[in-house]
Amino acid sequence: MLCFVPVGCGLKKRLKGIIAEVLSLSSSSYVCNSYKVIGDIVFIRLHEMPKKHDKVLAEAIMSIHRNARTVLVPAGPVYGDFRVRGLKHIAGERKTVTTHVESGCSFSVYLDACYFSPRLSYERTRIAKQVKDGETVLNMFAGVGCLSLIIAKHSNASRTYSIDVNPLAFQFMQENIRANGSYGRIFPVLGDAKEIIEKRLCHVAHRVLMPLPQKALEYLSLALLALKSGEGWIHYYDIEHAGRSGNAVEKTMLKVAEKLATMNIDNKVSFGRVVRSVGPRWFQVVLDIAVRLV
Repeated sequence: MLCFVPVGCGLKKRLKGIIAEVLSLSSSSYVCNSYKVIGDIVFIRLHEMPKKHDKVLAEAIMSIHRNARTVLVPAGPVYGDFRVRGLKHIAGERKTVTTHVESGCSFSVYLDACYFSPRLSYERTRIAKQVKDGETVLNMFAGVGCLSLIIAKHSNASRTYSIDVNPLAFQFMQENIRANGSYGRIFPVLGDAKEIIEKRLCHVAHRVLMPLPQKALEYLSLALLALKSGEGWIHYYDIEHAGRSGNAVEKTMLKVAEKLATMNIDNKVSFGRVVRSVGPRWFQVVLDIAVRLV
């Protein structure tokens, strides 16, 4: 899934000025109000911009981001179990593979075949800072390994099992582990987290990461199965709808509490927040949950 971040005020004005100068357009409705940068690739979302101006807009952004080599736009909705979407090239080099640097780590990413979002950088660092010395961590949906690598870089975790079902993401994960010198600390595993945990990784972890909102509630019992002695920490991500007066975090907490109660699991949410908006009144939420088998 491509996720877009707002343009800073100064940068947005600068972009508007460039476009107005080149196209003689003054209406902000013709200027995209968000884009994101991954490595040397820029993604833009076009809001009512006539298609004939795509290339001019892309070149305007590249004139601001001097290191940008490619500009892409989404070519359709997210699809499939691997959460990918088609991409359309509109300027620069024709490529979808790049290297992104974050928190002292570098990630090679294949953007039209593997999920990656720079908008989750704060979450990755936040989780890594909570990992205690000597812990075993299990990342159920690791992608190209970003969160696992940041944990290895910024904590003294004993080991991190890093699972993903996407063969291409797994390949890139292996390359990223090598590139960041993390072999022996991160153990990449190819396969569905359900089968891997049931067959190989029961009761091994002090902390389980669930960064795939679409399968969070369905796989919650597997996260519990992975924990040593039925207790530990789960970092749970979900998508929740909230109306004008609704609270997405509270709704997610209630849903999870009801699910855990059916499994005789005592739990305490130490922290919860909205990570980002993913649609009109739809939000990605994270809960840090301490759990214990009653």
